[in-house]
Amino acid sequence: MTVPTVTWTAYRAVLFDLDGVLTATAKIHAICWKRMFDAFLKRRAALENTSFEPFDTARDYHEYVDGRLRYDGVRSFLASRGIELPEGSPDDSPETETICGLGNRKDAMVSEILASERVDVFEGSVALVRWLRAEGIATAVVSASKNCPAVLRAAGIDDLFDERIDGHVAAELGLPGKPAPDTYLAAAERLGIAPPEAVVIEDAIPGIEAGRAGGFGLVIGVDRHGDAERLSEAGADLVVEDLGVLVPPAGGEGAA
Repeated sequence: MTVPTVTWTAYRAVLFDLDGVLTATAKIHAICWKRMFDAFLKRRAALENTSFEPFDTARDYHEYVDGRLRYDGVRSFLASRGIELPEGSPDDSPETETICGLGNRKDAMVSEILASERVDVFEGSVALVRWLRAEGIATAVVSASKNCPAVLRAAGIDDLFDERIDGHVAAELGLPGKPAPDTYLAAAERLGIAPPEAVVIEDAIPGIEAGRAGGFGLVIGVDRHGDAERLSEAGADLVVEDLGVLVPPAGGEGAA
């Protein structure tokens, strides 16, 4: 099997998504989305005397919420079911049945899990981050999650990135979430690097689309769910199952 290579010296920065790329937290998010939406859908079905159709983590998670800002994920999934709710406010309590309230309910579930469980990392991804930094290439995390700082600390990798654009920063700056390229462009701007000089690494379709739309020099897809073809169709220049294969051998540099 041919081992893919990248000419890393052609780039000045590498921008990483978090969940599913650096950390194995995507499963936590999927579980919490399902718990939150299933409880909501059951109540709604009972009130309207209709059948209950549960949230499908194999389909709905990847299609409607993975890689998106939290409230965008709520809005996208509810639209797929033809459900309209008031937008509400980011200050809404988790008990409030608004877009923001449901998003906050899911966030509270994630925070509870993160407080009690260890966060695992993908060792190949961390190995690549460490190699890049040793070579003087800047690194950044670009995540839709407002739990990003807590996840990085829990995983013990919060010191490996020069910049972080997460859900908090996106909200403060009024940046739209992926597939819009704005969060990745903000990371490149903070690093003082033009998009063609940077690499985007993503495992979700909206993230790949964001990297492509932003005009970045290279977009790499990480295939965690057998989605290699879809990642390529979305705009990934290269798709791998483990970022560890992109770490050049000792004394070597990847070729184009």
